[in-house]
Amino acid sequence: MYADVILPLPLPGFFTYAIPLDMQSKIGVGYRVIVPFGTRKHYTAIVAHIHRNRPVNMEIKTIHSLVDSHAAVNEQQLKLWEWIAFYYMSPLGDVYKAALPTSMKSRDLHRSFVPQTETFIAINPDIERNSLLQLAGRAKKQQALLAEITHYCTNHKVEQISKKELSTFNSFSTSVLNGLLQKDILILVRVETSRLEKEVAPTRPPHPLHPHQQKALTKINECFLGKQTCLLHGVTASGKTEIYIHLISQLLVEGKQTLYLLPEIALTTQLTQRLQAVFGNRLGIYHSGINDNERAEIWQKMLSSEPYEIIIGARSSLFLPFQRLGLVIVDEEHESSYKQQDPAPRYHARDVAVMLSLFSGAKCLLGSATPSIESYYNTKNGKYGLVTLEERFNGSMMPEILLQNTRDLRRRKKMKSSLSPKTIELIQTALDEGEQVILFRNRRGFAPMISCSQCEWTPKCSRCDVSLTYHKKHKQLVCHYCNHTYPVPKYCPSCHQESLTPLGLGTEQLEEEVAQLFPSYRVARMDMDTTRGKERYEKIIDDFQQQKIQILVGTQMLSKGLDFDHVKVVGVISADSLLNFPDFRSHERGFQLMTQAAGRAGRKQTSGTVVIQSSDPSNPIYEFIKNNDYMGFFETQIKERGLFHYPPFYRLIRVVIKHKDREKVEKAAFDYTELIKKTLQERVLGPNKPVVERVQLQYIQEILLKVENGYPSQKIRNILKEAEEKLRYVTDLKQVTLYYDVDPL
Repeated sequence: MYADVILPLPLPGFFTYAIPLDMQSKIGVGYRVIVPFGTRKHYTAIVAHIHRNRPVNMEIKTIHSLVDSHAAVNEQQLKLWEWIAFYYMSPLGDVYKAALPTSMKSRDLHRSFVPQTETFIAINPDIERNSLLQLAGRAKKQQALLAEITHYCTNHKVEQISKKELSTFNSFSTSVLNGLLQKDILILVRVETSRLEKEVAPTRPPHPLHPHQQKALTKINECFLGKQTCLLHGVTASGKTEIYIHLISQLLVEGKQTLYLLPEIALTTQLTQRLQAVFGNRLGIYHSGINDNERAEIWQKMLSSEPYEIIIGARSSLFLPFQRLGLVIVDEEHESSYKQQDPAPRYHARDVAVMLSLFSGAKCLLGSATPSIESYYNTKNGKYGLVTLEERFNGSMMPEILLQNTRDLRRRKKMKSSLSPKTIELIQTALDEGEQVILFRNRRGFAPMISCSQCEWTPKCSRCDVSLTYHKKHKQLVCHYCNHTYPVPKYCPSCHQESLTPLGLGTEQLEEEVAQLFPSYRVARMDMDTTRGKERYEKIIDDFQQQKIQILVGTQMLSKGLDFDHVKVVGVISADSLLNFPDFRSHERGFQLMTQAAGRAGRKQTSGTVVIQSSDPSNPIYEFIKNNDYMGFFETQIKERGLFHYPPFYRLIRVVIKHKDREKVEKAAFDYTELIKKTLQERVLGPNKPVVERVQLQYIQEILLKVENGYPSQKIRNILKEAEEKLRYVTDLKQVTLYYDVDPL
């Protein structure tokens, strides 16, 4: 018998091994096995197929050992892995690497998941109870502690006591305990304990739905009768989460599991509290922010007879071994964070969620106040169902949106800081009323760059072709592409003048300005720099919720589905920077970010105010935002997409070629383009240099494919892979990095 296995290496397809005779009755699909690979290495592989077809003309190695007594991966997962590898043109081994916790795929035979243990104290079972005191001898303190232990075990009907519990006994001391251990009267017992959250009891049933929510829930259930996927398009603060809670409750009655996907780890904290209040410890949390042993333990629990019935998590939770999945919720489905960029596989979690639900026989619910153009188009062509929520929960009013023309204000010398006079006035009014303020600026650091006012010298990263961001607090220049840091020079290296000046506005500078403008109030900042570490994000959110912070400055983190009761004013600073990217999605992203940021204002019964500061307020996108006109925005975008052959009418595939040698990159890109143009012709654009041509010492060339819907995926894959193989035959191009980004963002 033979097994086709998947190795945790960036290699395509399967590798075949012979199954030892004594293992043949114990092995199965989805089992982990240790296999030799190469001359000396061993890896933990996953069995994908078992068969009797010996490969011809090749040496067959034998499986070294079996790791599991049961499948670690189910057939539904393997099917999903193969789809991801095929659709995203990624090695199957990379999908395996992305799916399993590190400790479950370690290549070291001796290093794997280590259970957590706790040390307990027990009376030696080989000693008769009536001779215990006699063995203790004349040591009165030992006799006293032994009597207490015996009494406790009898009364509580237990055989062992934790060290923590024992330390509370009247007769306890470390020396007395050690004396009893040395005499073998007491023994140490190691007990495996769970790293997972202990018992959490529900504190409330699901809240009753308002009529508009109940109507939406009914329509979603009706939609699922005929469609596998449904889009819930609900304005900000319309109560989508409570609808999700009612849907999950329905699934629990049916004995089915729910996966609740979020775009960011940061969002799980606030939402977990809401879900645990209803579902208690039926809920598990899974994402890359928890440590690897905890992830492995959750994986094992999902394989057990008592798995979590609800999982809330980010992208990686898609790979868990669900046994009876009934619903996948993709909250904030428009978010670009759902797209995995590096390393491979470069998958989009929303689209994988749709496929996961299809393979599982489950339903998929996408939710957003600002749906992606692709998802909304899928409702128009009948692929997805659509349910709309047009009013806010509990009668809350939509915020008033004001535009501030910063170019005109600067021309008239009215701008004394980064905030317009009207913005400052509104903030002060909100603070006077005991309300809170959020200010949104999508650039971290103090300033995007520094420059010499005399000769215009600007520092750039030595590893990447990009200017360095100035971080004032740490007195550093930072490359936001490779995270390399540099000291801030006192003098310009070019003209030797003390004339280096920060240019542009980042969140750090905005925080400093706001603190100076409103010195009596606490100002905090939430961006990647202030939320590093497991609990930093939670601390900022908790302090803001409890109104310990009055003004919160931050990046796009602030726009993603957070609910605050006392936010009266939201300011979007330098809004034009969200729109001025050389990317066909820039207006879509700008519309989504500003609408979502605006949605943080005016919850409960009060109407909030959103101030958008722009140097070009005549841009039509601002009218769509002001009027909360998603449909108008969608119609404008869909016409442009069709005209210029962009998604959802065409599929995009980005081919990226990298190497430290610029000439090799350019030659490889040119040769590859010529090879695929023979078949794909005008569908091939490039090769081109990206906006940032060099990252981490690697030069980059890109080729973009625009492929009409309906063009066979298998044919595209064959053309690209054949071209890559031909390119690899050229000796000096073998070491060039080439990868595919399907449906790039």
